[in-house]
Amino acid sequence: MRCLGIETSCDETAVAVVHGTRLLGQKLASQADLHALFGGVVPEIASREHLRLIHPLTQALFKETGLTAADIDVVAVSRGPGLLGSLLVGLGYAKGFSLAAGKPLVGVDHCLAHLLAASLETDLEFPALGLLVSGGHTQIYILRSPVDFEILGRTLDDAAGEAFDKVAKLVNLPYPGGQYIDRLAMSAEPDPKLFPKPYLDNQNLDFSFSGLKTAVATRVAANPHLRLDRMSGTSQIEANAELAVMLASFNLAVAETLRIKLQRALNSVGKVRSVIVAGGVAANTLVRQFMTEMALANGVNLRMPSPWLCTDNAAMVASAGLQIYCRGFVHDQRLEAVPRGKAVPRDYIQLSRSLCESGPMI
Repeated sequence: MRCLGIETSCDETAVAVVHGTRLLGQKLASQADLHALFGGVVPEIASREHLRLIHPLTQALFKETGLTAADIDVVAVSRGPGLLGSLLVGLGYAKGFSLAAGKPLVGVDHCLAHLLAASLETDLEFPALGLLVSGGHTQIYILRSPVDFEILGRTLDDAAGEAFDKVAKLVNLPYPGGQYIDRLAMSAEPDPKLFPKPYLDNQNLDFSFSGLKTAVATRVAANPHLRLDRMSGTSQIEANAELAVMLASFNLAVAETLRIKLQRALNSVGKVRSVIVAGGVAANTLVRQFMTEMALANGVNLRMPSPWLCTDNAAMVASAGLQIYCRGFVHDQRLEAVPRGKAVPRDYIQLSRSLCESGPMI
């Protein structure tokens, strides 16, 4: 069974085809260089780029894979949360493809897609505890199946990835800043006393990273030499040893906070068969190390996508959409986009029976 996935929730335009659990092909165009001129994503520009790129990318994907619209069994699209204008481009394209080709349509929760991305590389065992940590979201989930899940904790302000981007901007690192902070953090020994581990003096599973970001901003304001010249090359960035220590300490505070909260969730939910860690920040070296150590200490299977699957991509949307469709759920042309800040409804239309009953997803 082949699923075409479409992803336009932020600043990556991506299309992919998944056959069962096998990725047949993906085309992705990142807008990072374009938005770097402004130090962050400009929604209007992102929408226009999606509109310009989505059809040529789909044509290139079909040419590369040798597939046609007739070979697609279901169309999946990221419906939110995300930038509304960007989502509408992908949603409109998916609806048009679904109508023209006569294929069923599935709207995918972008956050769920991140958590299910690891299924392209390994089996996912349910129930699972999931940590989504990205530029827009830091949330802990309990997942009983690909269509049965709930949020146990979420960020109250800045997401972890948002804090990375804002800290990078404070010191004039290039956008997107997370990868540069990761690289510099690995080159220095962190000072665990330099920054607090935020929002741990409680018993809940929520997060708050705005205070940590403010602590970094205060330190940079008091030490202007930590702010790089905007024309700094890579060698100049890596030569700033004091900056590397500060960023390593910030990185440590984030990674430890994520580990402590996820351990707290593990202790509170009882036995789970696996722990899933996903999202852009799950590509961070120290986060991956801490999560691996935590899983080993608790004797639980860790499912963490490869770094290329952690960032926004269409492969995860296609995989999630296929798993939802396999369980007998679809949408119709009334499917709506869901902007950031709003909950994605589970407004599926249930088919007469689960397609899983007819065999594996192949």
